[in-house]
Amino acid sequence: MTFEPEKLHGIHAILYAFFGEDEKLDRAAMKRQTDICIAQGVHGLAALGLATEVSKLTGNERRTVMDWLAEDNAGRLPLAFTIFGTSVAEQVEQVRHAERVGADWVILQPPPVGSFGAKEYIDFFGRVADATRLPVAIQNAPAFLGRGLTGPDLAALRAAHPNVCVLKAEGSAVEVKALMDAVGGDVPVFNGRGGLELLDGLRAGCAGYILAPDLIDYAVKAYDAFRADDQARAEEAYRAMLPSAVAVMQGIEHLMCYGKRLFAERAGLVVHDRAPAMRPTEFGQSLIAQHAKALGMLQIR
Repeated sequence: MTFEPEKLHGIHAILYAFFGEDEKLDRAAMKRQTDICIAQGVHGLAALGLATEVSKLTGNERRTVMDWLAEDNAGRLPLAFTIFGTSVAEQVEQVRHAERVGADWVILQPPPVGSFGAKEYIDFFGRVADATRLPVAIQNAPAFLGRGLTGPDLAALRAAHPNVCVLKAEGSAVEVKALMDAVGGDVPVFNGRGGLELLDGLRAGCAGYILAPDLIDYAVKAYDAFRADDQARAEEAYRAMLPSAVAVMQGIEHLMCYGKRLFAERAGLVVHDRAPAMRPTEFGQSLIAQHAKALGMLQIR
């Protein structure tokens, strides 16, 4: 079956990085996370974004995460990997591994070095995109990454490189709608931000959301109900997840600390941080326990 990026939609789970006491990647925890996400009915899987603490992983560890997720997914759901790297060569090498393990699409992050004009990033992304036949998305998250492109910049990139055909945005529903209008309505746009404004983002025209799995079951319920035009059920699911989404989505490091612990509480896992990391306070831990109790356990059916 030919993969059709224009048909991408829904709630895609992007994995947290789980480490053991030795701060090495925990194979069993990563597999359980994937199994739980699939059991909740997610529409796709991803890894190696901000939620996966990709900047803390070595190149070999990034390839290992790709291997594990591809093995655990076993071709069941659309599979994406965020491509992190400081040079074109490093990003192309990561794309090559994504191709080898059977990724359906890749998401390019701007290189985490320096701060440059739009043309430099357009040329950089274009060279990486030209090195693969995979569909390519651009992660446009200036609030989190410190660099980003405007709608016209992204439209120019897309026009010059046809396989750049998906957008991963991080912004308010209003901001993302303006970006979509500039880029073109036939490009699937996925938002994130921990699911904040989930329904408004869908009303704006987002194809879906790419979210860490702490609230993935509620996000799937809200999305499925929205798509079925059951607005009351969609609002009910969104209202149930919103207090917890607000609690954990107070910045990327806060999400890595408390969002991951919320998922772990609900999934029966233990969090061991890889230094350097934000460490939870006793009060913060107590709040996470309350949220987890209210939300319920995540089960593998």
